[in-house]
Amino acid sequence: MLKVTEFAFTGYPVTDMARSRAFYEGVLNLTPASVFDHDGKSWVEYEVGPHVLALSNMAPDWKPGTEGGGVALEVEDFDAAIKWLKEKNVTFFFDVAESPVCHMALISDPDGNSICIHKRKPGHH
Repeated sequence: MLKVTEFAFTGYPVTDMARSRAFYEGVLNLTPASVFDHDGKSWVEYEVGPHVLALSNMAPDWKPGTEGGGVALEVEDFDAAIKWLKEKNVTFFFDVAESPVCHMALISDPDGNSICIHKRKPGHH
């Protein structure tokens, strides 16, 4: 029997690691926890709470874009996060929306990968 216990990581393919790291570290304020380099290619991991977001340009058939999976980053202050991202001229492809359980907006990283900026409403997890 298969029993999944947790997510090991969520990953995004990128084409330009330096540009992507500038976005994830300079705009999203993530700190790299692990960096692996091999033959001019990289795998970078950012620990977010007990989870890992990985960036990689190691797999040539793994292409970035909005059609793939996505990660939702839970933020402490939704309005401040949206203001910060707009000040940084980040591309929004789905502007701020509210559901019964959360506030969210979808942005793009430099390669067009979809990232949800998310804030749960009290009482929801």
